[in-house]
Amino acid sequence: MNAVRAARIAAAAAVPGELVLVVCLASGVRPPGRLTAGVESAVPGMLLLEGWVLVSLRRRTGSWREAVRAVVPEPVRRLLLHELRACASLGRWVARRPHGVRPGDLAAAYTGPQTAMMYGLLFVSLIETVALALLIPWPAVHRVVLVLDVYGVLLVLALHTACVTRPHVVRPDGTLRIRYGALFDLTVPPEAVASVRVDRRYPEGRLVTLSGDGVLDLIVGSQTTVTLELHRPLEFRRPLGARARARTIRFHADDPRALVTALRRQPRARRGSSRCPGRPASGGPGCGRPAAGDPPRT
Repeated sequence: MNAVRAARIAAAAAVPGELVLVVCLASGVRPPGRLTAGVESAVPGMLLLEGWVLVSLRRRTGSWREAVRAVVPEPVRRLLLHELRACASLGRWVARRPHGVRPGDLAAAYTGPQTAMMYGLLFVSLIETVALALLIPWPAVHRVVLVLDVYGVLLVLALHTACVTRPHVVRPDGTLRIRYGALFDLTVPPEAVASVRVDRRYPEGRLVTLSGDGVLDLIVGSQTTVTLELHRPLEFRRPLGARARARTIRFHADDPRALVTALRRQPRARRGSSRCPGRPASGGPGCGRPAAGDPPRT
């Protein structure tokens, strides 16, 4: 653990130093030669230390995944994984292949309240990229800013396409999967659902807000449209990895009535078939009453 702590301290010192040096060189400021040499030599040393720690943990744990988990903090891992998944959503968006939606599932979109805002932000980012490309006279600064601006434009588009390609999903067995892009993913089993209803609210807070009484608000466009009551508290993970428990979940769906109807229909049909094997869940005689044409019981 001392080696892991040393690797984290080295990374925390070397990476910001390298960024400051790049900004100084791009803006025309020439740091002293010894300072530049020291920063440039610190980066390879940090990489060698990180590599040695990873190899040592790989030998100890027998898994590269466990070694990376021990070295890289969970919030950093989750942020990097989110960006990779969001960028992969660009390909899914072009190919029109939603993630995690199988035949027979009901996919419920939730991007309606934020679509105009996201495309507005994308338009402003494009205007900024073009304006800075024309206004900045220094070639080095121009290249650095251009790379950052293009990456920002792609990231905004990727965040929105991640939400489009990862909708809420209602399985045929009544399982509900609540999502927000690649940031939030919670599976609610059918036996945990006490009630579900259309309930439009305008809560205040961040994307994922948990109140003290166990109410989880997954807010899209400053609103939620579905309220889900649970029989028991359900554990979920926040976007940065922290664990929490919720007994009531409020989230948004563009067509909340269709989602609520699907959730109510599937459990009812399942319970009806379990109480009366061989009988239809609705439209037929109840348990204990013979159907038409059946011989009388003796």
